Amino acid sequence: MAKILDLQAEVRTQSGTGAVKRMRKAGNIPAALYGRKVKPSSIQVHGKTFAKLLAGSASDNILVSLKIAGEDQLALVQEVQHDYLRGGILHIDFHAVAADEEIHANVPVVMVGEAKGQKQGGMMEAIHHEIEVRCLPKDLPESIEIDVTHLEVGQGVHVSEIKFPAGVSCHLGGDVVIVMCEEPKVEAEPEPTAAAAPAAGAKPAAGAAAPAAGAKPAAGAAAKPAAKK
Repeated sequence: MAKILDLQAEVRTQSGTGAVKRMRKAGNIPAALYGRKVKPSSIQVHGKTFAKLLAGSASDNILVSLKIAGEDQLALVQEVQHDYLRGGILHIDFHAVAADEEIHANVPVVMVGEAKGQKQGGMMEAIHHEIEVRCLPKDLPESIEIDVTHLEVGQGVHVSEIKFPAGVSCHLGGDVVIVMCEEPKVEAEPEPTAAAAPAAGAKPAAGAAAPAAGAKPAAGAAAKPAAKK
């Protein structure tokens, strides 16, 4: 299950480009907190602390307990905006949730073991790399593990065959295929190309045999005019 991590946050009292630049220079990251049962607010968190939290998480679904002005607020890290040119994090969106409120989250699929079909040249393919699940925050899994050791070539694992953790359900139909052992891919051999006919008026290649003396011209070949007496 996903761990609930403590994260200190402060309410932002200033806004604007200048205030954000000073905040980042001081090592903090601007963030926003919103949800159905909370009033949207602008906050900030310590940059190095959050980066360490992000790097140590095995899943994109990060549950945090935000410590704001002496109060705790459970929240999901909804979105992280990165600065891909200079590095670092530009902004974070937190989605406030309640401990007794069912949440929706996309959880990564992890294939466990080697399929029988792989030993025959088959290849494992994830049809869905993530599965959307519904559960309480405390039951949110970091990943959905699927045992594929029994799969032969051409077989797959359906949603109905997955054993979800207690308290976790999936909105997909039971007949949806999540992973599949595909047939070996055979590359088609290139078709032989027909020998190119010599271009009209082209001279025979050097070393080509001359026609035998007295040999008749090929059918359809133009006959030479008879010599005048």
